[in-house]
Amino acid sequence: MRELFILRHAKSSWDDPSLADFDRPLNSRGKEDAPLMGEHLAKLGVKPDIIVSSPAKRAKKTAKIVAEQLGFNPEKIEFRETIYEASPQSLLYLVCQFPENAKRVMLVGHNPGLTELANILGDITIENIPTTGVVGIAFDTSKWEEACRMKGHTILFDFPKKIKGKE
Repeated sequence: MRELFILRHAKSSWDDPSLADFDRPLNSRGKEDAPLMGEHLAKLGVKPDIIVSSPAKRAKKTAKIVAEQLGFNPEKIEFRETIYEASPQSLLYLVCQFPENAKRVMLVGHNPGLTELANILGDITIENIPTTGVVGIAFDTSKWEEACRMKGHTILFDFPKKIKGKE
């Protein structure tokens, strides 16, 4: 069994138009939603063996906040340049390369790639993963190189507004 948790970064700030997209920080809502989602995932018992994240500022901060809530050492997060602005095919290739000793992996990144990846691998159609939204997909295999080529079972689709009871 393998489980993939696809986490979109928290809401980012557009306050400084001179900042490059890569360097945009979290806004106040993002700083509130990231720990909320981390706490929610911790209550569900999500314990990733590895966390792989985009190095973009907003994704990096989201990954670190959620990792802390999950009891995962933020210093052990793996940052991969290829996740930033990645196509779903690039993300799929990354999933195929996850180490076999990691049964649960959290992937932190950006749309539209993450939503498309969730739709390729999961068994439900998701129109959009909102900011700080997470999709969990379970695969009936012991190898990531097989998981990335099969339909898994979507076991989770949560996001802050849903958790707060607004939707």
